[in-house]
Amino acid sequence: MVSSERGEQVILGVDVGTGSARAALFDLSGKMLAAAKQDITLWRGPGALAEQSSADIWAAVCCTVRAALAEAKVDPERVAGIGFDATCSLVVLGEGGSSLPVGPSEDPSRNIIVWMDHRAIEQAERINATGHDVLKYVGGRISPEMETPKLLWLKEERPEVFNRAWQFFDLADFLTWKSTGDLSRSTCTVTCKWTYLAHDRRWDPTYFRQIGLGELADENFVRIGTKIVDPGTPVGQGLTVAAAADLGLVPGTPVAAGMIDAHAGGIGTVGIEGNPATHMGYVFGTSSCTMTSTINPVFVPGVWGPYFSAMVPGMWLNEGGQSAAGAAIDHLVTCHPASQQAWEVAQERGISIVQLLTEKLTENVTSFSGLVQRVEGLHVVPEFLGNRAPNADPHARAVISGLGIERDLESLASLYLAGIYGIGYGLRQIIDSQSDAGAPVEKVVISGGAGQSELIRQLLADAIGKPVLASDAEEPVLLGAALLGAVAGGAFPDVHAAMAKTSRVGKVYAPAGDEVKALHERRYDAFLRLQRLAKEIR
Repeated sequence: MVSSERGEQVILGVDVGTGSARAALFDLSGKMLAAAKQDITLWRGPGALAEQSSADIWAAVCCTVRAALAEAKVDPERVAGIGFDATCSLVVLGEGGSSLPVGPSEDPSRNIIVWMDHRAIEQAERINATGHDVLKYVGGRISPEMETPKLLWLKEERPEVFNRAWQFFDLADFLTWKSTGDLSRSTCTVTCKWTYLAHDRRWDPTYFRQIGLGELADENFVRIGTKIVDPGTPVGQGLTVAAAADLGLVPGTPVAAGMIDAHAGGIGTVGIEGNPATHMGYVFGTSSCTMTSTINPVFVPGVWGPYFSAMVPGMWLNEGGQSAAGAAIDHLVTCHPASQQAWEVAQERGISIVQLLTEKLTENVTSFSGLVQRVEGLHVVPEFLGNRAPNADPHARAVISGLGIERDLESLASLYLAGIYGIGYGLRQIIDSQSDAGAPVEKVVISGGAGQSELIRQLLADAIGKPVLASDAEEPVLLGAALLGAVAGGAFPDVHAAMAKTSRVGKVYAPAGDEVKALHERRYDAFLRLQRLAKEIR
C-alpha cells in the first residue's frame, strides 16, 4: 500500500463480516491506500445457534482502523468521513448499552444472534402462515435469517432478556450508535431485514401485533427505530469524544448511516458502466447475496424485496442469494476423505486448500471453460444451510450425485469443481426467476472474498451464461462503505455521484459458447431436477 499525498482528503470504510472486521482508507478516486483485518469470535452451539459479542466486534473495529491509519501514514484530521457495513445480525443491548445474553450460555458478552443462526425457523414459519401484506416485500416468505423471527424467538424463549432490552440493533446500526450516540437506523437495514416499509416511510403496526410482537408497536417502535435515514446520511454530530479516542480519529469526524455488508458491495460495484439497472451485484463470501436494482418495483416470488432505496437511492432492490456459498464449498471439501491430506500439503506449502485445488484443476489446462468435461456425471446442489432464493426453503439440504469411492486429491479437486458449478447454477436459478418476473439481468458484477479467483469467475460466467465483471477496486465492499462516509462528509453530493466517480471495470469474463454451453444447459437441468427430487423425498 502507499501513503496518500499531504493534505488530500481520504475516506474510511469499515466492514464487519462473519469472521473478521476490516478497515480501509481510500482516496477520492476510489484507490485503496491501506487496509487492515482483525478476526472476531464466532460461537457455535447446538443445532443452528451462532452468536457473537458486540464488545469483541467494536474492539476489532478499533484495532483495524488504527492499523490502517498507521499503514497509510494518514493524519486523522484528513479523514473526511467514515462509513460502516456489517452482517445483518441482531444486537441486543440493555439499559445504558449493556450487553444481554441471547442464548443458553447465559454469557452477557454473547449478545448478538448472527445472521446465519436459524434458531427461529419455527417462528418464521408461523409468521409466514399469517399471510400478512408486509410479506409481499420479502418475496412472499420471511426468512429465519431476518430480525422479526429472531425477536419473536427471543420473546418466547428468553422473555426476561426481551423485556430488559433497551435497544435491538442491526449490527451496522449498532456501529453508528457506538460511534455517535445517535439511535438513527439505516433504511437499508430496517427495510431489508426488519419489514420497515421504506416506500411509505413507516412501520406497519398490524404486522407486529399479528405475529406476536405487539409491544414493539405499542411502544411506537422506540426499541427498533423511530428515526430512519438513508445510507450516507450524516448521523448525529459525528464521532463522540469516546469513540474517537477508541478509533484513533478526531471527534466530530462525520459518520454515515451504514449498510448491510453485501449491499455495500453493491454500492462499490453496480455503478460500473453507468447503468445499475442492468447489472446484478453478486457478493460471494461465506454466504452469497444477489442485488438487482430496478426503476419500478418488481415482485419476485422467493426473492426478498422489492425494497425502496435500500441500496441505490431512489431505486427498488430485489435481494436474493445463497445461505451458504463459500461456507458450502468449505464444508463440501471437508467432507471428502482426502481433505486431511489436502490440508497437510497446503499447510506445508504455505497456501490455502482452495489454492491447492485450483492448481490441481488448472495444471496443463489451456481453457478454464473446458474443465466442465472433468465432472461428467458428478453433480452438487450445495444447499447445506437451506435455499435462500428463489425457493425460500430453510429446510432444503445439499445433494451430491455421482460421487465414487476415490480418496485422492484428484477426486477432491473434481468435487470442489462440481461444487463451484452448483453455486453457479443456484445463481442462474435466481437470475432466471427474476427475469421471468420482469427484472432481467444482463451482466453480473462480482465481489467478496470467495469470488476473487480468476478460475471461479470464469466457472460462474459459464454456469450462468452471462458475462461476469470484476471491479478494478481492490476491496469493493470496503469501498462501498467508504463512499457512504464520503457522502456524509460532503466529499460527494450524493451516493450516485460517488458511485460514478469510483466504479470502473477491471476485467470481463465472457461465458463459453457452443459445446461447453450445451454441457452447462444439461447440467443445469440436472441441478433443478435433483433439487426438486430432494424436496419431494423430504
